[in-house]
Amino acid sequence: MKIVITGSIAFDYLMSFPGRFQDAFVADKLEKISLSFLVDSLKRQRGGTAPNIAYTMALLGDRPTIMATAGQDFVEYRDWLESHGIDTSAIIAIDNEFCASFFVNTDEENNQIASFYTGAMAHAGKLSFAHYAPDADLTIITPNDPGAMLSYIRECKAIGLPYIYDPSQQTARVSGQEICEGIDGCYLLSSNEYEFQLIQEKTGRSEAQILDSIGGLVLTMGASGSRLIIDGHEEIVPVAPTRWVAEPTGAGDAYRAGLMRGMQLGLPWGVAGRMGALAAAYVLEQFGPQNHHFTRHEFVARYRESFDDEGALDVLLQESDAINAPLPVAR
Repeated sequence: MKIVITGSIAFDYLMSFPGRFQDAFVADKLEKISLSFLVDSLKRQRGGTAPNIAYTMALLGDRPTIMATAGQDFVEYRDWLESHGIDTSAIIAIDNEFCASFFVNTDEENNQIASFYTGAMAHAGKLSFAHYAPDADLTIITPNDPGAMLSYIRECKAIGLPYIYDPSQQTARVSGQEICEGIDGCYLLSSNEYEFQLIQEKTGRSEAQILDSIGGLVLTMGASGSRLIIDGHEEIVPVAPTRWVAEPTGAGDAYRAGLMRGMQLGLPWGVAGRMGALAAAYVLEQFGPQNHHFTRHEFVARYRESFDDEGALDVLLQESDAINAPLPVAR
């Protein structure tokens, strides 16, 4: 099963605030906010939802394909992705543009305030699956230029390509009508708790109504784990124990990568969800979304330790080229 990953390609500027954001807000003055937070660290990292997901999938033995646009400053980033087994042939560099930029400030309770500069991502709508990824079996539509996201949704429906809809940070930006268009008929809807509440408010649909429109729901809930609702069956997936927590950026992307790799291998949904939970734990333990590393043997050993399950991931230790599981049923 070939999964094509769409989404932003960006450089992340990660800042740490040694306090709590909530202490700086005045409850009856929220209509006029003017704040500046003095941070104690700033680091520039490779990021963007598409490469973040692809990087972890590559660690798990896949050779993922990214379809996206990048800027003139992408040369070294492309080399780095390819050196880690990621197919960048469908990443198109845009002349006279720079990669998108993500600026995020994290407080001591892991709350985040972020801003995103579009850059070359604004051209993503020029790409199509028919031209750049005609052999895709499944795609995931993650935060990107809003017009591109809508274009991909419509093309997937037109050509019959199953897609995972993951509006994530763009949930607040896109309209309720656009969200409805993305939800209706998607293979899976992927969201966190806050975003899912926002989806309900913007679409006017209840959880039950949303579930009637989608193949399945993947809902991450932070320290409470995640919910998988597939074909009317709900499973609660626990978090994987972390050795320490450095910074949360990219943990959700790693979760999606682990889940999709489990789907590729034909594993039960609960096992795939636990793969996502463990992949997220690796990211939480590092500063930045692509600084974690593990071999497949190390991942399997830690999975067995974390979830007390001896045989579930034996298939991950086989040659990945020999695995060609069909797309699992999600309705």
